[in-house]
Amino acid sequence: MMPSNRTPRVDVAALAVGLGLLAASAMLFLDTAGMTVTAVYGIGPKAMPYAVGGGLALLGLLHLLAAVRDGLPRPDPMDAASVAWMISGLAGLIACVAFGFGFILAAAVAFTATARAFGRRALLADGALGLGMGLGIYLIFTKLLTLTLPQGPLERLF
Repeated sequence: MMPSNRTPRVDVAALAVGLGLLAASAMLFLDTAGMTVTAVYGIGPKAMPYAVGGGLALLGLLHLLAAVRDGLPRPDPMDAASVAWMISGLAGLIACVAFGFGFILAAAVAFTATARAFGRRALLADGALGLGMGLGIYLIFTKLLTLTLPQGPLERLF
């Protein structure tokens, strides 16, 4: 075999993402280690941050490996309209919560805009689905888990 004249190339984007993920993992591990909450029995509240930190570390290492091997695949071109729908859905969710319209309507707005971003054009049907799912999630969180979610006119009915 003939020696290759190619110099090894490092994918800078993959390297940056890998280092960023490892840094986020390290911060999560350090922050979780400093928690003073202990479990009375069972796994305890530190288990999930450690699991997420471990996942971030694994993803960071895999990105570093991809950076020195073949690099990341080239991304597809951005669909500006879909991104705009996603951003408007997030803005609508924030506005619904900020102006007191409640969680159920906020979830419906976010769901409808996200479905539209993925190419679905049935806005009324998606709005109805979003309301139904928002109501279901609201009832599970508030009635079963006894957590507090933003209240609006629809939530006051329940």
